[in-house]
Amino acid sequence: MLDFSHNPWLVATSLAVALMAGFTGLSLTRGANALPDARRKIVVALAAVILGGGIWSMHFVAMLGLQLPILFYYDALITLMSALVAILMVGLALLLLHFRSRSPQMIVGAGVIVGLGIVVMHYVGMAGMQLCKPVYGMLDVVLSTAASVVLSILAIWVAYDTRTQRNIVLGTVCFGFAVFSMHFVAIGLTAFAPSDVANVAGPALDNQILAMGVTLTVFLICGAFLLTGITFIAPTAAEEGRGSAQPTPLAPQAEVTPAKPTAGVPYEREGQTFFAEPSQVAAIRAEGHYTVLYLDAEKLFCPWSITEAATRLDGAGFLRTHRSYLVNPAHVSSFERKKDNGTLYFEDVDSLSKVPVSRSRLAPLREALGL
Repeated sequence: MLDFSHNPWLVATSLAVALMAGFTGLSLTRGANALPDARRKIVVALAAVILGGGIWSMHFVAMLGLQLPILFYYDALITLMSALVAILMVGLALLLLHFRSRSPQMIVGAGVIVGLGIVVMHYVGMAGMQLCKPVYGMLDVVLSTAASVVLSILAIWVAYDTRTQRNIVLGTVCFGFAVFSMHFVAIGLTAFAPSDVANVAGPALDNQILAMGVTLTVFLICGAFLLTGITFIAPTAAEEGRGSAQPTPLAPQAEVTPAKPTAGVPYEREGQTFFAEPSQVAAIRAEGHYTVLYLDAEKLFCPWSITEAATRLDGAGFLRTHRSYLVNPAHVSSFERKKDNGTLYFEDVDSLSKVPVSRSRLAPLREALGL
């Protein structure tokens, strides 16, 4: 067996790549459920490419840092297959999360798929090594798989249980360490032996060409990370009205009257825009720059932001119970007070079961409910 070591700079770079890809993919899908199906599919596809490409890039950045006493190269076809496997499996998990009911079982199932995608990508990529073969046993694969699946479930659970900025950042950390830990747990359980026979299925891919491909992929991930990161905090700032730019008043004596809905609350379905009576809407939830209406058994895309909805529905009886929620008290069936927050329940609304109430909103809510 061959002795091996790692370049510490490339090890650190591989972790950074996994974190950037995780943040970009998870934050890109924030608010995707409020989009029409066609646009949602595009967002999910882009996120799958970024997350799957991040898994692949992290693996091969780390493999470029693998230092062995012999020369080796990769089979190009198998290397390409490893990238496609990661993208497809992550894409399947995202489709379940964004086109099916997001139940605890669905979140765990998506985490399992992502964890298995990381494992399959790793071992397919390792199978592409030529003139040097990885040596591992079934127990080694089981241990690596367990580490990957557990950490991936944690990452998906944290990022998708509540789609807040804090959860996305924590989910990013979990995802990055899931990919990073799985790789190095698997490498730690793997030995390397020289091989005189090259089992090639496609053209040879030496380390120099691989390094160029990985560098280009990492560059694209970094660019997507910067583009996503620059707008990451914008929705929250807009929702809370904390933007740095302040509008200039029209005149000292001018009184600005909030705009009222003239045709109801707009929502989109099958390419058409319809309008719902405000009294029919049970709640409105922020999804990025847009919102979701809870209307009987349906969740519907609304082009308003949560701030615009609050302004336009001022006087219609809606209450801001959380920075992400507007609630129609007429549809509330019960209220539960907790230590420093609360929960509203909607027994007669099939599309909605409960809504959180933040501490700062408790007093006006209790007053409105007559408590």
